[in-house]
Amino acid sequence: MPDNESFRDSIATINEEGKRSWIYPKKPKGKYYDYRKYVSYVLLTFLLVSPFIKVNGNQFLLFNFMERRFNVFGFPFWPQDFYLMVISMITAIIFITLFTVAFGRVFCGWICPQTIFMEMVFRRIEYWIEGDRGKQIRLDKQKWDAEKIRKKGTKWFIFFLISFIIANVFLAYLIGSDNLLLYMKDGPLEHLKTFLMLLAFTGVFYFIFTWFREQVCVIACPYGRLQSVLLDDQSIVVAYDYKRGEGETGRARFRKGEDRAALGKGDCIDCFQCVQVCPTGIDIRNGTQLECVNCTACIDACDAMMEAVNLPKGLIRFASEENISKGRKFKFTGRMKAYAAVLTILVGVLVSLLFIRSDLDATILRLPGQLYERKGEHILSNVYTYKLINKTTRDIDSVHFKLLSHDGEVKLVRNKAFEVEGQDYAEGTLFIEIDERALSSDREKVQIGIYSGDKRLSTTKATFSGPRTFK
Repeated sequence: MPDNESFRDSIATINEEGKRSWIYPKKPKGKYYDYRKYVSYVLLTFLLVSPFIKVNGNQFLLFNFMERRFNVFGFPFWPQDFYLMVISMITAIIFITLFTVAFGRVFCGWICPQTIFMEMVFRRIEYWIEGDRGKQIRLDKQKWDAEKIRKKGTKWFIFFLISFIIANVFLAYLIGSDNLLLYMKDGPLEHLKTFLMLLAFTGVFYFIFTWFREQVCVIACPYGRLQSVLLDDQSIVVAYDYKRGEGETGRARFRKGEDRAALGKGDCIDCFQCVQVCPTGIDIRNGTQLECVNCTACIDACDAMMEAVNLPKGLIRFASEENISKGRKFKFTGRMKAYAAVLTILVGVLVSLLFIRSDLDATILRLPGQLYERKGEHILSNVYTYKLINKTTRDIDSVHFKLLSHDGEVKLVRNKAFEVEGQDYAEGTLFIEIDERALSSDREKVQIGIYSGDKRLSTTKATFSGPRTFK
């Protein structure tokens, strides 16, 4: 490891004058890059088609905050299920934390949408239009002639077009794909506010992928800063084997036919290929850094150079600090076990709550300001309002109520069973009548069952008010 830690005082995307230093990463190639492409194709396909997939009539993924409607893997969630969403988010955070403690920032380089779009879509288009690293540098230094205008204009137009497509997909997650297709059919003037919002999303994506780029990972994203508290010497990260690379006398340029081991030279030939392919512009040989997203581009570049000079691969590889310095293999530490235990408990709680979750959510409340009413010599009546939410896509018919905790009756104002349509709600008024001799207090808890035919769908409780004295 280098003794000079001054490189940590600045970032590669900002120069000494505090201005933007543009990164021109060399086009990566190699085994890990191919793996990343396959993973990216799967994730991009999932991202683009998920809003348009229906499961039992439900959009596969929907996050409609305005109407408070959410679908996760085809299961609809209502505001009454907010606790499930909270537990799900906490579970996801603990999982990412555990994954980071064990394997560093691999999520950023392989799964994060920002990296996938930047490196596997926009950057590859840039390589196609402007060429590799050297050609891009020359083109940017070139005066604005016909060639530069044509290449830059073509690139920016395609970037805007893709940003517009991404914004449409993003909007489908928020308002629903059916609404999005309807708005497209009606035209932008019929839904001007939505269209303006779409253009705003497009502008944000265009700005990020055209100009801000890797600074999202370096400056804006808080996840990189979590590494300082989550990583330790046992964490597996993309690491440079400084013991092998530096040797006794340090790294040195390759000279054909020399015996590097006899001269005390390390295996690093100081070719800077690992720096040139890095999308955030760091030198991985300086050790683990905030900017590193574990994209493995440096591994592919280094392996290719090692193969070219007939030296063993793996100078840069997935390894822990303990593995490099002491030769120790990866082990499941106590901290990892603690996170895994918490994650297991949360997953168990979430699965249990999902299994006991009712398809019909019922709320029955006494009408405010209303006292009990006598119906005959011993019968007391209370009036309530009810609200039933059907969380499924199917209609629930023959809905009626039964009193479960006491002998008595539940009477609807409409006086007949009714239907609750799919993903809709029904509300109304009902009366509960109980013999006062069956009450033990002036505020009795009663249990009401909600049925569809003979099948009980849900159970809820309410307070029944009676006189302060009982016979």
